[in-house]
Amino acid sequence: MLPPKPTSKFILLTIILLISLSLFINSTISQDSDEIEDLIALDEEEESDTQSTPKPSSDTDVLTKAQRIVLELNNDNTQKAIDGNEYVFVLGYAPWDVRSAELMPRFAEAAGSLRELKTQVLMAKVDAERYPKPASSLGVKGYPTLLLFVNGTAQPYTGGFSSEEIVIWVRKKTGAPIIRIESIDEANDFLKKHSTFAVGVFDKFEVPDYDEFVKAAAADNEIQFVETCSSQIANILFEDVKSTGPFFGIVKSEPERYTLYEGAFEKDKILQFLNDNKFPLVTFLTEVNSVKVYASDKLQVYVFAEADEFQKLLEPFQNAARKFKSKIMFVFVDIKDDNLAKPFLTLFGLEDSEDTLVTAFDYQTGAKYLLESDPTTANIEEFGSGLLKGVLPLFYKSQAIPDNKGADILTVVGKTFDDLALSSSKNIVLEVYTPWCLNCETTSKQVEKLAKHFKGLENLVFARMDASVNEHPKLEVEDYPTLLFYPVNNKSNPIKLPTKSSPKDLAILINKYLKEQAHDEQHVTKDEL
Repeated sequence: MLPPKPTSKFILLTIILLISLSLFINSTISQDSDEIEDLIALDEEEESDTQSTPKPSSDTDVLTKAQRIVLELNNDNTQKAIDGNEYVFVLGYAPWDVRSAELMPRFAEAAGSLRELKTQVLMAKVDAERYPKPASSLGVKGYPTLLLFVNGTAQPYTGGFSSEEIVIWVRKKTGAPIIRIESIDEANDFLKKHSTFAVGVFDKFEVPDYDEFVKAAAADNEIQFVETCSSQIANILFEDVKSTGPFFGIVKSEPERYTLYEGAFEKDKILQFLNDNKFPLVTFLTEVNSVKVYASDKLQVYVFAEADEFQKLLEPFQNAARKFKSKIMFVFVDIKDDNLAKPFLTLFGLEDSEDTLVTAFDYQTGAKYLLESDPTTANIEEFGSGLLKGVLPLFYKSQAIPDNKGADILTVVGKTFDDLALSSSKNIVLEVYTPWCLNCETTSKQVEKLAKHFKGLENLVFARMDASVNEHPKLEVEDYPTLLFYPVNNKSNPIKLPTKSSPKDLAILINKYLKEQAHDEQHVTKDEL
């Protein structure tokens, strides 16, 4: 039996399929040169349709549209995109990376804003896992990575990670550090989009003061600068502007909203003013602003509390912050946010605490401090004043004092290090370890054997200390495990014992030090007689 002949309908469908496949292949081959133009044309067509038949758009629609503006780089189009555009801002990401996933919608939103502002920058992204070769050639070494290419040369991104901060940074780096506002409508529209900004008012844009203003705007990477020559517009942006210039101030979304600059119009002085005043009186730490907070060169006071509890403390902290705002940054961290709170609290050995805590850090020296009284305005101010003067007692981690009664090996904590190690009238062998140390368990077993071997010797005590949760200013240990012998007559100069030696060799070495110490004591006694 012969197979049935193909029908005309089947033939037609086959031809359509072949034509579609051919068009798809051709469009894929040629998309390098047309991809950006196609994206723009598509969006312009949608904008035209929207204007003729307006309909409400959801946040998802806006984000989807913004994501299409971002060019997806691959093996074929990467070099052409870099070579063919003066400015290219690239996001290198991995699909499985959590931080990449958090940043991508902000990056897309920034792309939409930059296009509305007619900023001449190509926004692009590259999946470094799918396209490792172009990603490597661009300089993507971690996830996420942001790079600005200016005429083919890469610059690392140094801004914040909100969409607004990305827009500000890119505009400053592509030659538009200042937005000029020339109408009341423009001013009101600007206020809807920006919560923090610096405003300059000048009667003319061709004076030396204005030149310094422009230099400061270009040098700063974080704050949007705006300018106007209208006092009416100035008073919309900044409360109670009495002159047309020169005038400069910073605006923030907090009770102390307006801060007037009263110094000379010099770039460095303007930048210092911004550095002193760009943060709120109390900064609420988030994943988005954490990089900026950590990068601040100010001393920092942190309050860890539950969000509801902190609302009761906000006013006393703001009152204290006003006194120190150019010197100390006050930061609130939600104690329930493990990602933000635990790394800090671990430094204090208080990672399991649920109580409100007030701490301070000096990142230059690594010093840390703890407020051990109630967080009233007076106590917070005293804490801040002591921090500035350098008279606060340093904080060292310590576990609770243990009961060592009947123990062959004493447990030393931060609070008992002085009494049990430095002030003891006996020779001390101290084992310093951490729970995550791979070799510490072996050393601990050796110490247990040594303690058993020397049991009954009244002038020798064995002890151990967990360095992950205990600290002391006179204990400086770099490697774990560490074994230290503290001679009774020279506690300030402990002798480091080799941890890789056998128990027998360690016993011989300890006996040697005991005999030397006994000989020194006998020699001193004879001299005294």
